[in-house]
Amino acid sequence: MTRIVAALCACSLAMPVSAVADPFEDFGTAMKYGLPLAAAVCAADQDRLEDFAVRGVLQAALVWGMKQYFDGEPISRRPSGEGKGFPSGHTAAAFFGASDLAGKCFKDDPWAGAAAYGAAGLTGWSRVHAGEHTPEQVWTGALIGFTFGAASFGIGTEGASFSVGMRF
Repeated sequence: MTRIVAALCACSLAMPVSAVADPFEDFGTAMKYGLPLAAAVCAADQDRLEDFAVRGVLQAALVWGMKQYFDGEPISRRPSGEGKGFPSGHTAAAFFGASDLAGKCFKDDPWAGAAAYGAAGLTGWSRVHAGEHTPEQVWTGALIGFTFGAASFGIGTEGASFSVGMRF
């Protein structure tokens, strides 16, 4: 778990400060990369990096494909008026990392899982706060990221599974 926390901290510190200098928006951007990076470190430690990578690529491809498909539709219009806002990629990536961490890395530590989900939730909120996405776009990104993060295709193992984590 120490390597996971180190990966999160390193990614957060390496993020450049935006020209707008909004720390909340910067946090959301850091977690877009930090949570999946921490989950990748854990996946490598648990010898399930291949499965993690396939799920991550599929999650990103689905988000990108939906952005392309729905571009020009009202659901994809960002608050700024620009397109390709549906779904939120930042939120999808953050929830992908958080649900993988909570379900597979922090199985016995519900507080760590809650913190990962909290950071992912703040990522989504930061996108709405910044005027980059509507709540519907963020919720859809969260659902996509959560689904792919919690799943396990069983690549290199005995079978497929779905694990939410945070048992109480």
